[in-house]
Amino acid sequence: AAWSRIAAGYRTAEGLTTVQRSLVGGIADVIFPRTDTPSATDVGVTDWVDLIVAEYYADDVRTAFVTGLDAIDAQVRASKGMAFTELDGAGRREVVASLDSAPQGGRGAVADPAIEAARAYRRLKGLVVHGYFTSREVERSVLRVRTSFPKFEGSADYTPRPAR
Repeated sequence: AAWSRIAAGYRTAEGLTTVQRSLVGGIADVIFPRTDTPSATDVGVTDWVDLIVAEYYADDVRTAFVTGLDAIDAQVRASKGMAFTELDGAGRREVVASLDSAPQGGRGAVADPAIEAARAYRRLKGLVVHGYFTSREVERSVLRVRTSFPKFEGSADYTPRPAR
């Protein structure tokens, strides 16, 4: 349903800030860079993440996620002296690798920005992977299978294949 809404031109006003969207897109393109297949931003993963966070996350989950994105941004600026999107490809991959290996800490309240960043990154990575592989373009041109359907049709014709 989210991809259909995005295809229809939906944009949320309650979603991520411009800085957060740039960070999401930059990280998404490290996870799925453009090769002989489209990158994450080529298929619109940033819009999809924005919609999911704005409309499907509970307030407390959304708040923790955007706080974590801001913590990632602050960490990168403090350690690299510039925003994630200003880094070259090697710098971006280095940041993502460090986020990938960072401990998330235990359950409960989070006060450490590094733990907030690690948790937000893990959540973002899951969103990016899900969004990428359920995008119409990846279904058609990369996977060449259909992984999502516009509606449930319980009465669709079905001809079973004979057992082998």
